[in-house]
Amino acid sequence: MAEPEAMSLRHLPAVAAVLATAEAALLLERHGRIVTTDAIRQVIDDTREILRSTSAVAPSAIDVAQRARDLLEARAPGLRALFNLTGTVLHTNLGRAMLAEAAIEAAVEAMRHPVALEYDLAGGTRGERDDHLRSLLCELTGAQDATVVNNNAAAVLLCLNTFALGREAVVSRGELIEIGGAFRMPDIMARAGARMVEVGTTNRTHPADYHDALNERTGLVLKVHTSNYRIQGFTAEVGARELAAIADAAGVPLLNDLGSGSLVDLSRYGLAKEPTVREAVAEGARLVTFSGDKLLGGPQAGFIVGDHALIEQINRNPLKRALRVDKLRLAAIEATLNLYRDPDRLTERLPTLYFLTRVKADIETQARRLQPTVAERFGDAFVVEVGECLSQVGSGALPLDTLASAALVIRARNSQSTLQRLVAALRMLPRPIIGRVADGSLHLDLRCLVEADESLFLTSLAQLDVDGVVAADP
Repeated sequence: MAEPEAMSLRHLPAVAAVLATAEAALLLERHGRIVTTDAIRQVIDDTREILRSTSAVAPSAIDVAQRARDLLEARAPGLRALFNLTGTVLHTNLGRAMLAEAAIEAAVEAMRHPVALEYDLAGGTRGERDDHLRSLLCELTGAQDATVVNNNAAAVLLCLNTFALGREAVVSRGELIEIGGAFRMPDIMARAGARMVEVGTTNRTHPADYHDALNERTGLVLKVHTSNYRIQGFTAEVGARELAAIADAAGVPLLNDLGSGSLVDLSRYGLAKEPTVREAVAEGARLVTFSGDKLLGGPQAGFIVGDHALIEQINRNPLKRALRVDKLRLAAIEATLNLYRDPDRLTERLPTLYFLTRVKADIETQARRLQPTVAERFGDAFVVEVGECLSQVGSGALPLDTLASAALVIRARNSQSTLQRLVAALRMLPRPIIGRVADGSLHLDLRCLVEADESLFLTSLAQLDVDGVVAADP
């Protein structure tokens, strides 16, 4: 070993010396002794390898502590809060619905204290966790009974497995949906142990198609709301009311899977109409399934409502226990459902509905208020303007409908590569900012930015290294 290298290695600070610095004290407070010490050791080991092959100068104890801090920050959890400025309100990749304050408070309360999850306070005996939601769901949907599982895919799986295991499930070919993550209805039917019987064609299915398919081997009839696509033109389908009558005559239940599902008529808020759960129940479906974290605006959950006798059979299925929800989600679901008992204030209290009903003029006013500060922060390398854009609902709901909105439209003066680096840098902020790139510009759709978060948004933006983004230009 050359003498300069040996000298550098001898000057490499010990772990104890680094731990004694003020910088390390902050790391100990935030991350704990074991994690902090491991990070310091890793920095020292990596530095030792560098010193053995170069003539670099050994870092000080403070330098090592700072590098350990950078290392620990790089390991920050990936599941962290961000700004959804994509223009998609219910963005599956960004967690879908934001919960109402009432739901958040209920979940926190359930975290802090024991709760009567499966305990009957009146009788002092074991209770059922579904009891906390049953009466609410029946009140809001008009169904005889209700149960809940961890998502709507699980709800459909459970119903199919309960009534069509080893039997046939009849479904229109035009309703064999695929949703995000390569979830396909034929696959879920197979996993449930049902034999799928397709009827009709992709674009046209008639009552006779169902009549011809029903026999003693039929376990149920499945109707699937094509919430994430539309078949238009020369089409025909059998409505839920007529299909329920066909299934009843054959002595098998109709399962109507609404997918996203809604507890209120969205048209009263100026949105496109989606079939409500109450309508599906009234049309005669013996079972109706729908999601909790989409249009309903609650936590992830799958609801099954319908005839009491059928719900009882579902609850006796051993799969039900594997798919049940925990106390935190039950608390948040109950609080969310309670909001629907006061529909006049729903847009004020339910974030999903608030975002969906924001009018373009208000969003544009917000954009003009933020534009000067954002433009100043980005500097001369970028042009920041207020522009029109179209938001969408997301998560497969109302796929053909858009919402007029406004955005901060950002263009790079030099090159597209500069814009791409900016987009990447925004993603790497402590509180990431996620927008949408279109037509050579970055669009920050402000539909989902509440006024109370504007200051936090600007604070996050202030941490952006704009000079670093621009300096990478050739």
